[in-house]
Amino acid sequence: MDSRRPEAGRPAGPRRSRWHHHQRSADLYDVDGVKRLPLAVLLSAGLLAVGGLASGPAAADEPAAIPVGVTIGGLDVGGLTTEAATAAVQQAFAAPLVLHLGSTEISVTPDVLGAVPVIDRAIERALAAVPGSAIPLGVTVNGGTAQFVRQLAQRFDRPAVDAKLSLRRLRPWLSTERAGRKLDQRGAVHDINVQLAAVVREPVTLVQNRVRPKITRQNFGPVIVIRRQSNRLFLYEGTRYRRFFAVATGQSQYPTPLGRFRIVVKWRNPWWYPPVSPWAQGQKPIPPGPENPLGTRWMGLSAPGVGIHGTPSDASIGYSVSHGCIRMHIPEAEWLFNHVDVGTTVFIVAA
Repeated sequence: MDSRRPEAGRPAGPRRSRWHHHQRSADLYDVDGVKRLPLAVLLSAGLLAVGGLASGPAAADEPAAIPVGVTIGGLDVGGLTTEAATAAVQQAFAAPLVLHLGSTEISVTPDVLGAVPVIDRAIERALAAVPGSAIPLGVTVNGGTAQFVRQLAQRFDRPAVDAKLSLRRLRPWLSTERAGRKLDQRGAVHDINVQLAAVVREPVTLVQNRVRPKITRQNFGPVIVIRRQSNRLFLYEGTRYRRFFAVATGQSQYPTPLGRFRIVVKWRNPWWYPPVSPWAQGQKPIPPGPENPLGTRWMGLSAPGVGIHGTPSDASIGYSVSHGCIRMHIPEAEWLFNHVDVGTTVFIVAA
């Protein structure tokens, strides 16, 4: 029989374990029934409260930083505060642009171009961006770039120079033509504005287009040289000799004028109208036909009343017998008519 069990008829005593449990619970209350916390709990709560008071205001006062890897106009501003990022962008933006124009290097600062960066808006976007974002920098220029580019064009553009015609030793001579250059202004304005917004900039190479001369030694047209004394007409293609013709020129009383002229009109089957001159008084206009003194072709010169034309009077060719015009055999006048243009230069010399 277990000796630990109570004897019959004897009330059992209270269980020890249950008593100790209630005793530990009673330790949490004072005599008035008010709950009391252990000292360790109170100290822990106090430290947390003190720590919260100390750290709360500091976290609230710390300025926000831009996320890591964010760039503005290519400039890395990640981890910077608003103030630091603004200063960095301003400093980078103020740096001069380098322009290459041919062999010339030009440095120009954004303020000369009238460029103003919109930094505040870029900073706002940078603060709200995800890490690694690329934020563009807005820039206002108000036409300053275009004005600067126009000034560059005025300084560096060069017009093309055409070959110039003159007479040397009774033959045509042409100077060498020269190509010009013209700045691509629209492209220059675009490229400069792109680099202004880039902040981290690369040199800008401005494009100059080549301007070809209209008249060259190779494409120069026909040239006529008339030697009055020898009554000969020479045709050249530019400076290259092509053909000569016997002609009649003006008599001493009505000499063919000397100088440099050009063909101003070409007529097929022309009418002849009497000029205002004593020798033509009383004469009437003559229609096209075999009796027309101009033959079948008229090439009028810039010298008033003077031209190159055919004549039915073949016997006059080779002599100074006209009233100032240059006469040719009709078939030769027709051939020449087809090989010259309005604007063709005509030199008349005394030789």
